[in-house]
Amino acid sequence: MPVRDGPTAIKKYANRRLYNTGTSSYVTLEDLADMVKQGEEFTVQDAKSGDDITHTVLTQIIFEQEAKSGQGVLPVSFLREIIGYYGDQMQAMLPGFLENAMKAFSEQQAHMREQMDKALYENPLKREYYRKEEAARRSGLGASSYRTKATADDSDAEEPAVHAVTGDLDDLRNQLRVLQDRIDNL
Repeated sequence: MPVRDGPTAIKKYANRRLYNTGTSSYVTLEDLADMVKQGEEFTVQDAKSGDDITHTVLTQIIFEQEAKSGQGVLPVSFLREIIGYYGDQMQAMLPGFLENAMKAFSEQQAHMREQMDKALYENPLKREYYRKEEAARRSGLGASSYRTKATADDSDAEEPAVHAVTGDLDDLRNQLRVLQDRIDNL
């Protein structure tokens, strides 16, 4: 794969098709959302005029993600606040503030994940329980279904280990609550 300087150029044609010049293939908004999640930088240009329409396309991706999930990330009150800033004197300050707030949130999230990974992977029992719980969640059972199924299927000899891990998870949940309170206070 050739090394690129800068972001990948995506061209949007009049027929609404998106063309990834890096891979020489047509892509969808879903593909662009995946690129964002993977940290791949790109710009979107109108193929005819050459105008940068990245902002518009990213907003469209957010709109589709909000509609698709059924449970949006952006609360209605937040959306109302943003709409209220259009045409306001503070409109110019809002993008910088939101960018800094999101950066701080991402840093805190990364720190919490690091702490969770460290806590969960120090103890082999915790690691195995977490792995099974995560696998159950991905398969659609959900963590509580796994716990119920695991308790029903486990022999009496394994049951104390499950209870010990559950107790440890309760401790982790309490630690997470404390961390969340700290984040909320920031």
